[in-house]
Amino acid sequence: MKTKLLLTAMLLSGASKAKAQEPSAIIEKNVNVTAKSVYHDLNQTRDTLILKSDKKINYLYTINHEDYAREVDFYIGDTEYKLPLNKLSKGKHVVVVVQSPLRIVFVVKVLKDFSAELETAITKVASNDND
Repeated sequence: MKTKLLLTAMLLSGASKAKAQEPSAIIEKNVNVTAKSVYHDLNQTRDTLILKSDKKINYLYTINHEDYAREVDFYIGDTEYKLPLNKLSKGKHVVVVVQSPLRIVFVVKVLKDFSAELETAITKVASNDND
C-alpha cells in the first residue's frame, strides 16, 4: 500500500513539473538569407519576442491566424524592440517586420493565454490587499 501511494505521489509530482516546464510560446524562424538582417527570437522565459537589427526597423505587425486581424500594429523606428507576448492572444500569429523595402515574415505560436494569467494575478493581489 505504501509503495502504491509513494509511486502515485512521484507520478503526480513529475506531471506537475512537466506542466510547469511547458513552453508558453514557440517561434518558427525565417531562415531565408535576407531575413538574417533581423535577429528574431524569444527570450529565455519565452514570454517576449526580441527583435534586433543593424538597420532601422520601421514597422511591426502581427496577423492572427483565427480571424486574420492585426492584433499588433506598431511603428518602431529603432534598431531594437521587445514585444511582450501578453499583447497577443493564444494561437498562431504571422509576424511581419518591415525594413523598407524588406518584409521579414515568421510565425509565433502562443500556447497559453497570458491575459488570463495576468487577470488571475491581479485578482489575487487585490484580494490580498482587501484582507
